[in-house]
Amino acid sequence: QVQLVESGGGWVQAGGSLRLSCTASGRAFSIYSMGWFRQAPGKEREFVATITWIGGSKDYADSVKDRFTIDRDNAKNTLYLQMNSLKPEDTAVYYCAAAGPGSLLPNRAQEYTYWGQGTQVTVSS
Repeated sequence: QVQLVESGGGWVQAGGSLRLSCTASGRAFSIYSMGWFRQAPGKEREFVATITWIGGSKDYADSVKDRFTIDRDNAKNTLYLQMNSLKPEDTAVYYCAAAGPGSLLPNRAQEYTYWGQGTQVTVSS
């Protein structure tokens, strides 16, 4: 089992920045990729970004490319999402997720096995 705990959400005005963190515990050595997803009210959960735990290859949704940066600190078993130039449409609950070996840079929710509880990000106009 892998446990994931997110932090860093909050309220920010449009154009501002936030950094989300996600710390993994338990069988963290079994993680191959980690990702961020988000879900706005009334909408499906959508892919934001993913990173391979070893090597650090990354992929982003087009909607966040050039504004968000995903990164990880292997020594701390922690995943980050730096969000800059935030827009009201970025408002959502953000979830981190972990996947074992399988797809390279998975961007579908069903490819992930473990999920955090989510952290709210609210961007006001």
